[in-house]
Amino acid sequence: MGAKILVTGASGFVGSALCCRLDHDGWIVRAVARDLNRLEKLSGAGIEKFPIGDIGPETKWNDALAGVDSVVHLAARVHVMHDTDGDPLAAYRVVNTEGTINLARQAAAAGVRRFVFISSVKVNGEETSPGQPFTEEDEPAPLDPYGISKLEAEQGLRDLATATGMEVVIIRPPLVYGPGVKANFLTMMRWLNKGVPLPFGALDNRRSLVALDNLVDFIITCIDHPAAAKQTFLVADGEDLSTTELLRRVGRAMGKPVRLIPVPMGLLQAGARLLGKQEMARRLCGSLQVDITKARTMLGWKPPVAVDEGLRRAVAGV
Repeated sequence: MGAKILVTGASGFVGSALCCRLDHDGWIVRAVARDLNRLEKLSGAGIEKFPIGDIGPETKWNDALAGVDSVVHLAARVHVMHDTDGDPLAAYRVVNTEGTINLARQAAAAGVRRFVFISSVKVNGEETSPGQPFTEEDEPAPLDPYGISKLEAEQGLRDLATATGMEVVIIRPPLVYGPGVKANFLTMMRWLNKGVPLPFGALDNRRSLVALDNLVDFIITCIDHPAAAKQTFLVADGEDLSTTELLRRVGRAMGKPVRLIPVPMGLLQAGARLLGKQEMARRLCGSLQVDITKARTMLGWKPPVAVDEGLRRAVAGV
């Protein structure tokens, strides 16, 4: 390939996988993280490691951007379930909005051709009615500080692209799973590995997910595809699952029996309200679907990894 790609958040779940795939495919990668210790596990002849410190509106990117053709911006203040910050929105904005625009402004000044921003489906909203997936044309409706900060970053990037001519691509993934996944998905796999009976045997919701390898493949497509410039894309595996079906298929991937009790959704939601776990119940019982028709038709992209193979890869390290 020859072109140099700067990847922020290179030590993270998605960033490390992206850097390894880019290196494997022959790209030159400048892997950026807060400090070099975070990049210890990255290796590859085409990977340059670059510490940047904290990301915000004052971060100096000049040296990191030298000779760079494209930027993939993954670094972010991630969604926190129980945020204790006194002003969560302000905290998210410092990194996710102001930090992103600061990097993009310096990238444009440095002559970067394309800026790929990894946003979030939370810009669209938190829930869909079954069979009515989000599309890129929907009016954004973020409900939490994380989603708001990502939307504001998107808006700033589009304005900057208009003013400078730098090509901006925005990608909004839903939940990402794969080797090294953490948070709720890891908790779920541990429950299944222990054979814990779970009261989720009667859920008929629909949720879109994206396997790590599918997201990485789509990001790489967006780095180079001429039609991706100035576009926003939703990305997913192309097969939506209920929570019940997801648990069964994760169990099958693990080779473990799955013990699911068919508790009606209404009872689960009522119990969650009593326990103050409404957010968890919404994630388990609600639907969140995305339509990837635009990615398929405009870019000719299709997910290279099927759901069951993605799940098999995800559970391999548990």
